[in-house]
Amino acid sequence: MAHCIHVLGMLNILSGLIGLLALILMLPTIIPFLGWANWLFVPIALVGALVGTVSSRNGGRNFCLVVAALGMFRLFLGGGII
Repeated sequence: MAHCIHVLGMLNILSGLIGLLALILMLPTIIPFLGWANWLFVPIALVGALVGTVSSRNGGRNFCLVVAALGMFRLFLGGGII
């Protein structure tokens, strides 16, 4: 039982790392005409949120959802292309 709890806690860390990777990859999309790249990075953050959903904690999941929301907001501002 303790082993299962440990693995679920590690999934939270993995989720946070996936979210951090997505956030780092999203940084250049702030530049005009690179916003289209968020179509690639938002799904990465959503996969991290999915991994965080399985976890016993929800910090990593929430971080991934915030990163995905930022990417979607940037897509909204640029009309999905710019």
